Amino acid sequence: MNTQAEELNGILAGSSPVLPTFLSQRALAMYFPYKGILGQSAQAKGVKYNATIGIACEDDLSPMRLNSLDGLHNLSPKEAYPYAPSFGHPELRKTWKSMISEKNPGLTGKSFGTPVVSQALTHGLTLSAMMFLNPGDEILVPDPYWDNYNLLFEESLGAKVSTFPCFDGERFNLQALQAALEARKGKRVNLLLNFPNNPTGYTPMKEEMTAIVDLLKETAEADTKIVVLIDDAYFGLVYEEGVATESIFSQLIDLHPNLMAVKIDGATKEDYAWGFRVGFITFGHPEASEEAYKALNDKLGGFIRGTVSNCSMLSQSMLLKAYTDDQYAAQKTEKYNTLKGRYETLKKELLDHPEYGESFSALPYNSGYFMCIEPTLGVDAETVRKLLIDKYETGLIALSGLLRIAFSSAPADSIPTILSNVHQAIQEVKGA
Repeated sequence: MNTQAEELNGILAGSSPVLPTFLSQRALAMYFPYKGILGQSAQAKGVKYNATIGIACEDDLSPMRLNSLDGLHNLSPKEAYPYAPSFGHPELRKTWKSMISEKNPGLTGKSFGTPVVSQALTHGLTLSAMMFLNPGDEILVPDPYWDNYNLLFEESLGAKVSTFPCFDGERFNLQALQAALEARKGKRVNLLLNFPNNPTGYTPMKEEMTAIVDLLKETAEADTKIVVLIDDAYFGLVYEEGVATESIFSQLIDLHPNLMAVKIDGATKEDYAWGFRVGFITFGHPEASEEAYKALNDKLGGFIRGTVSNCSMLSQSMLLKAYTDDQYAAQKTEKYNTLKGRYETLKKELLDHPEYGESFSALPYNSGYFMCIEPTLGVDAETVRKLLIDKYETGLIALSGLLRIAFSSAPADSIPTILSNVHQAIQEVKGA
């Protein structure tokens, strides 16, 4: 093992003996190469003649660039063209950490790590899995779930996705989660929670979220180590009273030494910047010192350096300017209200058309971008999906016997037609 990795492992163990035990074998061996090219370049920063940086510079030492690209943005050359640090733009990381605290008042007075920038959420989940999962390890996920989890955890990293049913009637299935946790007591548990959920658009009610936390605490107290990966891709998009508005991260970071919380979030959906590909990974543990958080970030930075090297400087600089703009909050509220209006239109349409119950039932939904419907017994979702395209010019996603409606991408005035088309298509398939 490289001595730099051993040093990081020693820092983690010095903060809490339990911290290194959460890490995968890959992560135990990982380090950030401060003694390599990056470290030597950092040491040369500020010298009069710097020939260490692997970019091309103009004679005035600004980044070399095509004039045609300069006209496409209003950033300075240094904000747009150089490599970003592997950990991400320092000011953006600091700003995002502050924003996490503002959006989650339950974090007040609690210590958690400084976010590291990932190439959006999928990359963030992949890096988190590399940090904590070995090939063959199990990751527990509520079902239904985003189908990319299979590609990410199983096909790419060799882990195994296991599930428990997400719903018990109209509520989160606490009994199923409890049974899944009890069956694994004394073993290692890797749990992924995604609220608001893709594909169902459900976030637990406040009391449900508290009950989930209680179950995790009880499991941790039974000498079971737990890593909770928190996929917060749609964080903040909650449309009903009584629904939990804070990330479960705020309740987990100081819950028990046997539990490691990892928040994976980003600008993708929260700030309507899908193509920017900027996400964040943040660690939380009750016994992690600042030095331990830095050690965890150094290992994470090593994985980034060894895969994509660093993430887009242009995207990060643009987001930083947006977050410090006086109009940011108002603009974000405006977009939220648009999505909430579509959600409310969809909900009203279902209430106004009880006959739709002859064709499908809606899974619980209250947040996010999506909702799911289940066709009546015996009707195949994939058959309905194809008919909707061929005859009704309507596109939905079929998965696991369900049809997912992305009301996020459907103008409010189109939603009644979409639901009517779904009803007609299911009736046509039933009658065939």
